[in-house]
Amino acid sequence: MPAAARAFIIPLIVATALFMENLDSTVIATALPAISRSLNESPLTLNMAITCYLLSLAVFIPVSGWVADRFGARRVFQGAILVFLLGSIGCGLSQNLWQMVAARTLQGMGGAMMVPVGRLVILRTVEKSQLVKAMAYLTVPALLGPVLGPPVGGFITTYFTWRWIFWINVPIGLVGLYLAQRVIPDLKEPVVPRLDGRGFLLSGLGLSGLVFGFETLGRDVLPDWMTGALLSGGAFLVLLYCLHARRAQAPLLDLTLLKVPTFRASVTGGLLFRIGMGALPFLLPLMLQLGFGLNPLQSGLLTFAGAAGALTMKFVAGPILRRLGFRRVLIANTVLCAGFLALNALFTPATPHWLMLGCFLAGGFFRSLEFTAVNALGYADIAKERMSRASAFASMAQQLSLSIGVGLGALALHFTLAYAGTTTPAAGDFAPAFLVVAFVTLLAVPIFLALPDHAGAEVSGRRKPAPAAPVSGGAAAE
Repeated sequence: MPAAARAFIIPLIVATALFMENLDSTVIATALPAISRSLNESPLTLNMAITCYLLSLAVFIPVSGWVADRFGARRVFQGAILVFLLGSIGCGLSQNLWQMVAARTLQGMGGAMMVPVGRLVILRTVEKSQLVKAMAYLTVPALLGPVLGPPVGGFITTYFTWRWIFWINVPIGLVGLYLAQRVIPDLKEPVVPRLDGRGFLLSGLGLSGLVFGFETLGRDVLPDWMTGALLSGGAFLVLLYCLHARRAQAPLLDLTLLKVPTFRASVTGGLLFRIGMGALPFLLPLMLQLGFGLNPLQSGLLTFAGAAGALTMKFVAGPILRRLGFRRVLIANTVLCAGFLALNALFTPATPHWLMLGCFLAGGFFRSLEFTAVNALGYADIAKERMSRASAFASMAQQLSLSIGVGLGALALHFTLAYAGTTTPAAGDFAPAFLVVAFVTLLAVPIFLALPDHAGAEVSGRRKPAPAAPVSGGAAAE
């Protein structure tokens, strides 16, 4: 298959799985009241269905790279889609809380393997010169899912039954399974070290504690002391893992990858950037619905402009990065994205919808460009034999950053309401939360400033600066 065709078809297959997972993650939040009534549970109790899915992701993402090396990327990718589909069917058939929790946990296991292994398939089959184009196609469904989730969930719940929220995954997944079998080569590493069991235990428990802690932060779901215990316990176990990884021969999450400057900038700068962007799908629908009085469909149609901007980006990401390089794009684009994030703080119920649409459209474009650039830069200088570990590491950081973003946004909103002495947010109560997460997004700029101007040149296609000519004659002797 020609390189250009691989850079389109394979990312499209992986994007199908990624879209299915991201859509499902956001749809359930909209349908939670209807599901709780159907299962005779309170929405707060049923929130366990969301939490256990995130915990399952946190446990199994770190081991995804090792599993792909051991059993083959295509086989594991197809298996992950199948597990996700079985979990989706189980969710649709659930008759009580514990059946739903078990099915969502199974979904999380599939989702934990689908995304990093799917990305690994791209990294191992697409040439580095085509990587920006491939990542652009992969980024679009990641942005479409959270935007489409609320209106799709509201539409299905209103006019059909909430169970179809999960059953619609079946035809999408079956198409993905068929295409993966036909197109994706079965890639497998010839030599695979033993599974790092101790690292799996420490990373799984530590990341679960952090993800669960950040998800409950500022939401009054758990007592403050319990949330603090989850966060501190998770951080302690992650620290123990870091000490273990320094001694282990083949650690599950390879911390030495952070010695590669482009990967380190992608993970650390990307983590800070995604904190702000992770808070946006949480804060924006709440502001539009609770603060501005819009219904879920109106809110979803407004925020869909961000997805339209993301779709536009995929046509221009390659030329922009080729012309300016990763360093300049990431610095300027981070500032722009933080600005669009902070701009939400200025919106009021009287703001014209066309103006908000324009801001969401432009914001979606620049966010998508940033995601494409960060994702492609991370693998620019990674050797092929380390790609599976790099993909698992990056996926873990992304999942953690999104949870931190939701937790930080919720905490900022919680403090604002506590200061105002109310429990019901008004339109102006969301402004401090948007400003806080915009500031955190800006903290990524110094990390990108430290990159050399030619960082990731092989991937972006931008020429490296020519070496200086040697000085001849007497000047050289001096």
